[in-house]
Amino acid sequence: MVRELVAIDMPAGEEFVVALQKIWDSGDAALPLDQRLPIIARKDLLTSFKASRVVGRDGQVSKLNDSQPVETDDALVIATSGSTGRPKGVVHTHKSIDSAIRSTGSRLDCTNSDHWLACISLAHVGGLSVVLRALHFGSKLTIAQRADSATINSALNDGANLTSLVPTVLRSVDITRFKTVLVGGSQTFDKLPNNAIATYGLTETMGGVIYDGRPLVGVEMRLGAESEIELRCDSLFRCYRDGFDPKSVDGWFMTGDLGEIYNGQLKILGRKDDLINTGGYKVWPNTVEKSIRQLDVIQDVVVAGTPDKKWGQAVTAWVVLRPDVKKFDLDILRAHVRDSQPDYCAPQKLFIVNQIPRSSLGKVLMSELLIHHD
Repeated sequence: MVRELVAIDMPAGEEFVVALQKIWDSGDAALPLDQRLPIIARKDLLTSFKASRVVGRDGQVSKLNDSQPVETDDALVIATSGSTGRPKGVVHTHKSIDSAIRSTGSRLDCTNSDHWLACISLAHVGGLSVVLRALHFGSKLTIAQRADSATINSALNDGANLTSLVPTVLRSVDITRFKTVLVGGSQTFDKLPNNAIATYGLTETMGGVIYDGRPLVGVEMRLGAESEIELRCDSLFRCYRDGFDPKSVDGWFMTGDLGEIYNGQLKILGRKDDLINTGGYKVWPNTVEKSIRQLDVIQDVVVAGTPDKKWGQAVTAWVVLRPDVKKFDLDILRAHVRDSQPDYCAPQKLFIVNQIPRSSLGKVLMSELLIHHD
């Protein structure tokens, strides 16, 4: 039997879940497509990941050319965010998915009396995992296509007690009535509400495997060269869709994130590629961002290094100002950052933009942002 990769190109909802279960019942693997992507980007994923068929929003199935089969236990191909380049297809097996669901379920004491709200993209592991946990534990499930106050309040009034959100959503919604909220994504807050858990994981780990700095049962973590976080667990992916498996011979996966471990608790410093080297000094963007966010005039900010002839890299800030702000310039920004950070952390370049482009997971789309640095 040839097992195929079948794409699901439909909005979040019961029909999505029915399509997913039908694909799995047939022994095939599923490729969920992010509905926020333009049509041309979704078609590009179908081509690059070599899907055999696609199920559209009307339930119609279309056959595709130049497809590639999947292995026997393959269940999912999930596209990475592509925030720093072309998305990669991450291949998860039924075994890795089951491991992820069970370890999270054990940590959260999941039962069939729970009620999960799935309101972030089902094309990424954070949102899809909510659906899969509810199915596994026989819990009630509410699926919504957006994470806003109206959606969340409606679900809470209907009895929802568990959900997953990205950090950007927390600024605009009230989560106090949930039993537990899992918070993933690239941003973190210094202090989360008592019922929120900061999760760390990747598409390659089938979502969060470290909760509030501590690994779930069965998850091993260590620091490798240059303090890079390495993980080993049963929920790790099999390989990428092109067949490349970056795991070591003994099963460790290098995440590309740098961190520190104190008393068994992990602190994430940031992506290895995000570290700014300016004039020989190393600057973590998230440290500078936290300082800038303290300014009342700032609605949103991202900091990154941009090429600079003198410094190698310049600390560069893109900010979204409050609509009523009339005056803001680089001198004001630098003076504020220097109040709490070394002088070399103060941004050398400032761009005021209307919005920070982000993926559905809240990750900054640097490829779009870097257009504004000349």
